[in-house]
Amino acid sequence: MDTASIHKDVTIKAPVEPQWQTILSTDALDFLCELHRRFDDRRLELLRMRQERQQRLDRGELPDFLSETAHIRNSAWTVAPPPADLQERKVEITGPTERKMMINALNSGASVFMADFEDALSPTWSNIVQGQLNLWDTVRRKIEFHSEDGRIYKLNEKTAVLFVRPRGWHLVEKHVLIDGKPVSGSLFDFGLYFYHNAQALRANGTGAYFYLPKLESHLEARLWSDVFKFAEDRLNVPRGTIRATVLIETILATFEMEEILYELREHITGLNAGRWDYIFSVIKKFRKREGFYLPDRAQVTMTVPFMRAYTELLVKTCHKRGAHAMGGMAQYIPNRRNPEANRIALDKVREDKEREVRDGFDGTWVAHPDLVPIAKEVFDRHFGSKPNQKERMREDVSVTAKDLLNFHIPGGQVTEGGLRNNVSVAIQYMGNWLKGRGAVGIFDLMEDAATAEISRSQLWQWLKWGAKMADGRTVDRQLFERTVQEELAKLDGSAEFKDAARLLTELVEGEFVEFLTLVAYELLP
Repeated sequence: MDTASIHKDVTIKAPVEPQWQTILSTDALDFLCELHRRFDDRRLELLRMRQERQQRLDRGELPDFLSETAHIRNSAWTVAPPPADLQERKVEITGPTERKMMINALNSGASVFMADFEDALSPTWSNIVQGQLNLWDTVRRKIEFHSEDGRIYKLNEKTAVLFVRPRGWHLVEKHVLIDGKPVSGSLFDFGLYFYHNAQALRANGTGAYFYLPKLESHLEARLWSDVFKFAEDRLNVPRGTIRATVLIETILATFEMEEILYELREHITGLNAGRWDYIFSVIKKFRKREGFYLPDRAQVTMTVPFMRAYTELLVKTCHKRGAHAMGGMAQYIPNRRNPEANRIALDKVREDKEREVRDGFDGTWVAHPDLVPIAKEVFDRHFGSKPNQKERMREDVSVTAKDLLNFHIPGGQVTEGGLRNNVSVAIQYMGNWLKGRGAVGIFDLMEDAATAEISRSQLWQWLKWGAKMADGRTVDRQLFERTVQEELAKLDGSAEFKDAARLLTELVEGEFVEFLTLVAYELLP
């Protein structure tokens, strides 16, 4: 289709397939233009504030709870009560907006399915717009998938409640220009989904529910709040049609959890402990701290001091304000080829979920449908007939800034296995991402952009500070480059894996890049 004829103020720098014309309609693009013109300048200003804050951290300043918002933390208020279909959120499953995976996730028995435009999706133009069409069909219960073997996948009568995760504030949709400027990926993903589906969702007895990623401050939450209010008024739907859960996946946001809840109090239902991005955030924010590095990723568990402090504070904060506290991801993919390894891994998943429910979480995340029954059994057993445990105030928890910044990991080591795993995961993930796949099974784990970010940022950190390995060697450029070539040789030799290896080398040996997806996005169609 001739994209020049779609909208007078919008330039689409990519083909528009006939089936996408409903999604990219003139009235929907009008709505995007309004969002862009009202909110993009503030988005860019907030991103500039992120850079300024990073510069202060680079000079040695440590984050702390904000004195200027102490009145919010010290006053009595709660968030709006959740709608009926969000009272219970024991198990949530996540995945990209890919047709077959969406149907399987919605039918999995989970309480919630989060359809992801962010870390689990490679944002090719086709993936993004087709993802919106898949959501359109899902909301109207028309979605089907016909496999090559003749099987037809359809929605069950009862399905998980649908959430959508738009891209973070830092990302743009490069294929769509409004007034000559790229539109925010956040506004593009949110705007199209809300515009096309808000009324249909309300007619179905539900609402437009979102997960908000990568926030670093309550001011970024305030921007989302203003977007939500404008969108509801513009489409003439009641306040609270939109409900959001914020991922606390940056260490700076941890110091502003109460303020984030307060800013979004008309729309927010909970906070989620986004564990993988949180680890990445710690590495990124303190990358200039002399000699600072974390040990192998596998050793940075949820029970190490800084992760324990963060999750306990999250539960206490949520329940104090009447919000759900959602636990972290179980990323294991069941391995039916090795029953004993499978049993051990599933036991670890169960142990992780037992810890979360004991700590007071109201629900948790899994990456694979086979993990839904395990997590659900744990929460059902502890909750009994209750939908959640928000009555647990966790008044026994007292977390200080020092606790949140205690990055010491007893017995932590950098090993050759950890080095190789980081190199291989980064190459395999980025190679698949360049092929258009954003959720990738690697070594029996479901990897996404967050875990790839940990891998490449740990490599940067180890090389930057000459990390000492358990066998006495130092991580230097020669060792890193040799490991890259050795791990690359184990793969299929495709151009995308070679490109990924080159990209990884640039990311690890150059100046630190805030997000690998910002660089890799330029290589996507």
